[in-house]
Amino acid sequence: MAQTKRKRRTKHRGNAAGMIETRGRTGRRPTAAETKAKARQDRFDKPPTWRGSVNRAAIATVVFLVAIVLIFHEPIGGTIALAAVVFLMYIPLGYYTDTFIYRRRQAKNAGRGGPGS
Repeated sequence: MAQTKRKRRTKHRGNAAGMIETRGRTGRRPTAAETKAKARQDRFDKPPTWRGSVNRAAIATVVFLVAIVLIFHEPIGGTIALAAVVFLMYIPLGYYTDTFIYRRRQAKNAGRGGPGS
């Protein structure tokens, strides 16, 4: 039988423009340190959110509450009221602090020529 009738052994991966697209990852696998550094970089490049500020304020308030009760032996009722005030102060304080740091970082990266430079 003529060779032109034989089935192709590999898939033809060209597209209409004639480009061949590779499948899957073509480079080496990043190390754990590189992956961690990239995740950290991505985290700092995201703008701050109110939700993140509320979560951080809640954690700080719980630590504050536990510290006041355990270290200073204050009654729990008054301490909870004080913790509620602290929580309400920490939310905007944390958000605007994060916004200031984020904008400063963005301006610094823009001057350098991009993130991570």
